[in-house]
Amino acid sequence: MAKKKFIYNPQTLDYEEYKPSTSKRIRGILFFLITAGILGYVVMTLINHAVGTPKERMQARELEFMKLQYDIINDKIVTIDELLAEMQDRDDNIYRMIFEADPIPTSVRKAGYGGTNRYDALNGYENSAIVKETTKKIDVIESQLNVQAKSFDDVSEMARNKANMLSCIPAIMPVKDVDIYRISSHYGYRTDPFYKVQKLHSGIDFAGPIGTHIYCTGDGVVEKVQLGNTGYGNNIIVNHGYGYKTRYAHINKSYVKVGQKVKRGEYIADMGNSGKSTAPHLHYEVIKNDKAINPVNFFFNDLTPEEYDKIIELSEKPSMTMD
Repeated sequence: MAKKKFIYNPQTLDYEEYKPSTSKRIRGILFFLITAGILGYVVMTLINHAVGTPKERMQARELEFMKLQYDIINDKIVTIDELLAEMQDRDDNIYRMIFEADPIPTSVRKAGYGGTNRYDALNGYENSAIVKETTKKIDVIESQLNVQAKSFDDVSEMARNKANMLSCIPAIMPVKDVDIYRISSHYGYRTDPFYKVQKLHSGIDFAGPIGTHIYCTGDGVVEKVQLGNTGYGNNIIVNHGYGYKTRYAHINKSYVKVGQKVKRGEYIADMGNSGKSTAPHLHYEVIKNDKAINPVNFFFNDLTPEEYDKIIELSEKPSMTMD
């Protein structure tokens, strides 16, 4: 039971029970409520400032979770990138090499996405930097995977055409029953018989009498039959495809014409002494992607390992060319 409150009445000179009016009671209640509300607001503000609102705490937890997920994704991206690098290395140095295909240039493999505005839509957020960096990494990997997929398609096509390719690549000597000691000049820097200076000899010279049979070294199509009294003289170029061509120079007579299909081992010309030549011989070249390379590496159907080692030894000795 609430205690009674008394006040002194100077008119009656006596203490009387205090009975506040209804309006005072209402004002008192309102004052109490307002004071309590203000105090509660201040207390909650201080608490929220110190530890955050429930919504802020939930957002903070979500943000931390998101950052964790980005770290996990980036770890997976690094793993995928390493696996992709291993695939690219195998592709360039094993698969494509088997089929005599050039490696894919690094500039093609590492080509990124163009456009400076590609990632502008990701700006303006608290974690824009993380999102943009991750998106860029994924885009680069996607680009490299597309290049790799195209390369594997090419390798698959080359595998299907392997039998045809093997029949086209030069693989025999252009002159039959040749003693390797009678090869008069090898590929490399040799003394020019006319100018007496060291020059790159882009083929191999096979000495022999005029009329010696010359054979095509791989399946292909005759690309050029040229007659002349200078340089290569009368010469034939056969296009074997797959980047390979062969040249047969200083011949006496040709038995093929431009556009004619020829087979490995087919008799195509006679040895001669035409053009810039000091004696009857065949100047034979193997050309890969428009660059002359050492023909000795394409005699594997005719040479034993011992003969190959010997011909390499002989090729390292200085000599004078016949053209």
